[in-house]
Amino acid sequence: MMPETDEVADVADAVVRLPGMRVAYDGAPFDETALAATWTEQLQNWLSQAISEGVAEPNAMVLATADHEGHPSSRTVLCKGLDERGVVFYTNYTSAKSHDLTATRYASATFPWYSLQRQVTVRGEVEKVGSAETAAYWAQRPRGSQLGAWASPQSRIVDGRRALDNALRGIERRFEDVERIPAPPHWGGWRIRPDFVEFWQGREDRMHDRLRFRRTDDGWQVERLAP
Repeated sequence: MMPETDEVADVADAVVRLPGMRVAYDGAPFDETALAATWTEQLQNWLSQAISEGVAEPNAMVLATADHEGHPSSRTVLCKGLDERGVVFYTNYTSAKSHDLTATRYASATFPWYSLQRQVTVRGEVEKVGSAETAAYWAQRPRGSQLGAWASPQSRIVDGRRALDNALRGIERRFEDVERIPAPPHWGGWRIRPDFVEFWQGREDRMHDRLRFRRTDDGWQVERLAP
């Protein structure tokens, strides 16, 4: 079915207007005196502000990985843990992202708080989360999400939506009499242990504030980057 002429015109007009699309940032100054003592405290502060400001999915972060040949991939995941060790998300260990992480042991993740004109990027080595920590988080997940984790062969090619629906129904029957569903052996958490954490605040005339914590042999060093 061909799109309507008006629809085609609207799309073409939007493409033409792309170079002129921009938002005028007017964020407050963000300098070294406003920075918390540690990257963890600063990220917790900004995350708390994102929550209080009603940002949709404030713990969503864009995770970037690369395979053993250096081909990059990115996708949105949810941060489910944050402390001095790093940031944590959970996934299927047979997924594409997990294959990348197993191959390179390195990742980057960005929290994109557009409405606040802020973003935070965390970059560093990765490690699998311990089984006890994974089990504690798994127990908090809704039953439907637990069933979905068992049913989905994440990142694999499937023969249509029906195959997924049938897989879910099979898992529902398997666990229908089980009160506490166990975590799948192929599912768990990854932790990014940062070497770099950059805090970005939008400013007028694209002269943004960029403050970065960088890990050194002597501890963390704060650096300002040009926008």
